[in-house]
Amino acid sequence: MNPILHLIEDVFSDGADMTLPPSPRMMFVTHGAVSIAEQSIGGGEAWHGEDEVTVTAGPEGATCWRFELSGSLIDHVVVAHGVASRVKLAAPLEFLPAGDLLFRGDSVAFPPGGTAMLHRHQGPGIRCLIEGGIRIDTHGRSTSYGPGGAWFESGPEPVFAQAAADRPSRFIRAMILPQSLLGKSSIQYVNEEDKAKPKSQSYKVFADMPITRHRGG
Repeated sequence: MNPILHLIEDVFSDGADMTLPPSPRMMFVTHGAVSIAEQSIGGGEAWHGEDEVTVTAGPEGATCWRFELSGSLIDHVVVAHGVASRVKLAAPLEFLPAGDLLFRGDSVAFPPGGTAMLHRHQGPGIRCLIEGGIRIDTHGRSTSYGPGGAWFESGPEPVFAQAAADRPSRFIRAMILPQSLLGKSSIQYVNEEDKAKPKSQSYKVFADMPITRHRGG
C-alpha cells in the first residue's frame, strides 16, 4: 500500500485540544495560536515532529493546516471535542525517492505577476495557497487557485506557475524528498536557459526533518 500525504484543516475552539498519533507532520497555524510540546505557535508559524503530540488552542481558538505522512487516512482524522477537522487533500504517493527520506515544510512567495519557470522537484508534495492567486500548469492542464486552494505535485511531472498580476501570492507546502537534500533546494529547471534567469519566488523553510519512522506504515 502506498503511503499517503494528507492536508487536514483543524479548527479549534478556545482551549480545545486533541492528541495526534505518531506520524511525520507539520502544523502550520493560519489563525489564532496553539500550544504544542510546550511551545506556543502563533499565526504564520509552524511546528513539526514525528511523535505523539497534544495540540491545545489558545484563548481565541485557532485554525491549523496539518500536513502528515501516513499509511491510511482514517487513522489521522482525529475526533476531539471542540475541534472540527476536514481533509483538504489526500494524495497516495505512487512515486517516492529511493533511500532515506526528508520531510520538508516551507512557504513559497511571489511578487505580483511572479512566475516559476517550467520545473520539477525531487519528490512529491502538497501545496495550499494562503494569499493571492496562482495558476498551475501541469499534466497538460491549467488550474487557478485562490486562498485555501490545495493541489498535489508528483515531483517528476513538470510544472509552470503563474502568480496573480495584481497582488503578492504565497503558498504553504510539504514535500517528501531524498534525505541527501537536507538544507538544499529540490527544484530542477526543465529548460537549460531558465537555470540562469533571475527567479521571482522566495522561500521560508519551517521544517527540514529526516524521517525516522516507517514510510507511512
